[in-house]
Amino acid sequence: MTPYKPIGRSRHTATLVDDKLYILGGDYKSIEVGKDFFYLDVSVPFITQNLLWKDLSIINTVPSHYDAISVNDGENNNRLFLYGGIVNVTVTDFVYIFNPQNNTWSVPQITDNIPLIFMKKSELTGIIDRNGKMYLWSGLELFGKNIKNIYLFNNDMLILDTKKLIWELGSSFDAPTARTHYGATLLPDGRIIYMGGFKSVALTLNQVYLYDTINDSWSSKTTSGKVPSGRGGFSAVLGLDGQRIIIYGGTTTVTNDKDLTPEDSLYELNVINFGWRIPNISGKIPKSRLYNKANVIGKYMVITFGLGYDQLTERDILLLDIGNAGEYIWTNEFYDFYHPSSPQSGKVPPSPSAIPPSIIVQSQSTPSMTGAIIGSLIGGATLSSVGFLLYRWNKNRQKSDNNNNQEEKNIYNHGREIEQIPKNEYITNHEPISAPDSIINNCSNHGQESIPIVDDNRLTLHELKQEIQDLRQIITQSNKQSTNPIK
Repeated sequence: MTPYKPIGRSRHTATLVDDKLYILGGDYKSIEVGKDFFYLDVSVPFITQNLLWKDLSIINTVPSHYDAISVNDGENNNRLFLYGGIVNVTVTDFVYIFNPQNNTWSVPQITDNIPLIFMKKSELTGIIDRNGKMYLWSGLELFGKNIKNIYLFNNDMLILDTKKLIWELGSSFDAPTARTHYGATLLPDGRIIYMGGFKSVALTLNQVYLYDTINDSWSSKTTSGKVPSGRGGFSAVLGLDGQRIIIYGGTTTVTNDKDLTPEDSLYELNVINFGWRIPNISGKIPKSRLYNKANVIGKYMVITFGLGYDQLTERDILLLDIGNAGEYIWTNEFYDFYHPSSPQSGKVPPSPSAIPPSIIVQSQSTPSMTGAIIGSLIGGATLSSVGFLLYRWNKNRQKSDNNNNQEEKNIYNHGREIEQIPKNEYITNHEPISAPDSIINNCSNHGQESIPIVDDNRLTLHELKQEIQDLRQIITQSNKQSTNPIK
């Protein structure tokens, strides 16, 4: 298949469902991208220079749109919910569901307990909690039934229960000023934090607002430290320790004519003392982007698309390694095989044999890791040697019962012919081997060229025991020089 190369975009949606990051819709100058629908498989390693996007646009039945909201369905994490957005045609449906199991879209039947006018929104951030409730605060609300629609600011809290499919209306008492393109994310205690955004001008970040999803109430906090300039159109995610918010990109003007510098694009807010700071960063710092989207996948903040970069020379995805709160790292390599920050994914750590060699090399950053790898190599070599000795002893034992001259035979390794053995070699392809299966399995050379046994001397059981004893002495000597001894 020809690799799919999507057009650049902003104001799209990016949703992690199971192990796939789905990108939907968006806006790009005068080019139509609102019907685009594609995903990236994040269950396997990738580099940002070679993204293997999979195109699903042919099955997309959702109207072309941008500035919509999408979320997964909470702990189940097996469906994508799309809400609202700006469309250029008259629509009567505001919620769509995508089922990745059968790659189909559907329009759910939702119980309406609130006036219809509250259901048409765009330019906001949707938050899903662990109970499957989607919170849709503020943004622009759409009034009208044709292309000359009127959009008005409103600071109401619209809630969709994605399990019961019921609309609810949350409290607006003490809610902050209505706004668009703000940053928001869910905290571990069930509160949603809101910050920045636009309302004619970029709103300040020296004040943040908290909505309590349990008690349906609002509060605010004054921030301190190195407070970022007012901005909107940025992305915000929760750090891996649940104690800090990381924001990236955005713009300080509604007209988008003033991009942020790379040094002014990344900030961190401590949600314990509400202090801002610029985190320590290493790696090549990219240009800032506005109207991007960000997701936390494993130990990475995965930033997709946005405005402010050259798609011909720069990458559609930015990767920020946030695994170490003391220093974040810009990188172009993703090698998380499971998502410890997303318990709903149900993933387990891979076995060492599942990790590509290139990834293992990158992970050798500490002495303990290096010792573990060296120890594994020594242990594997030792086990292979013992298996080889058992194999050799067994074959020589069989040799004493077989005095017939052997014809030339070919040794096969996993279906590949690798060597022809002379007549006087006592190695066969079909004789049963009485050594334990575990030993034979560990002796597998996994497709590497086999070395023929040329020693025609018979190995006695006493000699076998002596050679094993010699190996034990080698291991004992190695353990004295290693921080990760072999058991």
